[in-house]
Amino acid sequence: MNSDLELKSYDYNLPAKLIANAPASPKGSEKMLVYYRATGEIRHLKFSDLCDILPECAIILNDTKVIKARIYGHKDSGGKIELLLNQPLNDGVFSVYIKGKVKKGQILKFQNGLDACVCELFSDGSKAVKFSQNHKILKNNELFALLEKIGHVPLPPYIKRPDNENDEKWYQSIFAKAQGAVAAPTASLHFSPEILNKLQAKFQSAFITLHVGAGTFKGVECENILEHKMHSEFFELSNEAINLITSPQKLLAVGTTVARTIEYFVRTEQKSGFCDLFLHPQNPPKRLDYLLTNFHLPKSTLIMLVASLTGLDECKKIYQIAIEQKYRFYSYGDAMLIL
Repeated sequence: MNSDLELKSYDYNLPAKLIANAPASPKGSEKMLVYYRATGEIRHLKFSDLCDILPECAIILNDTKVIKARIYGHKDSGGKIELLLNQPLNDGVFSVYIKGKVKKGQILKFQNGLDACVCELFSDGSKAVKFSQNHKILKNNELFALLEKIGHVPLPPYIKRPDNENDEKWYQSIFAKAQGAVAAPTASLHFSPEILNKLQAKFQSAFITLHVGAGTFKGVECENILEHKMHSEFFELSNEAINLITSPQKLLAVGTTVARTIEYFVRTEQKSGFCDLFLHPQNPPKRLDYLLTNFHLPKSTLIMLVASLTGLDECKKIYQIAIEQKYRFYSYGDAMLIL
């Protein structure tokens, strides 16, 4: 089998101390590894240098807003339940992940009179539940408003601490607007108002929306990565973003979510729907020129996406150098810019 397709090719050992449990402060002080595809050169800069080193291009960002998607409740029997929303299926009906055994038809109880009826059990371990309050089915915006009161910030599984008040600000981009994500588009977390304003004064920019689902943390388990079933996430492109994508300008995607959305549109011409595009070295981007991202989990579709731009060998080299240089990894970690 081609090594590009072997799961073990995307594994690496990360010292636990390099997993960031909180973001750098202030914003902009994060380290940024810059990789130049044409030459293989690597530079070590600060995120605040982004505007000064970025070549002429247009920038596309993701304005999704993280909801407080983790809630704690109990079954009628009294057994405790932890529920994590994944994505909406219909108004009031969501795909979710539940810690604790449940069966179809079971009613789960949460604070403020919120109930969740288990409608379906799916083969991937997720469940479909219908949310109601005082016997009234909730519309999605009503549910999101209630979750703001009773829910918790859905920190990634590798952050081994409870969420706190700081996370409400930390785990949200400054341009978050469209509610629906259950994980942050982490490349966006580096931006301060000053850095964003400086970029937008110099470069054209536009927003897409892709609501990041819990599937983003699901590792690939197939030895041949082509057998992996990619998760899907709702997306919507603004007309401004479509104009930039269809223009001759070079494009920078701020984050893997934007990269996949751009490439899905290029392949399908769909302006909204569910994106399930899997980018890897055997399926590289067709339109994207540059990528701003973080450092990702081993054996994840995200590191495979990075390798689709750099090539597998260069990707492995970049990650090894980042570890040696003690970059901070994952959602609250440092940045990487691929040019």
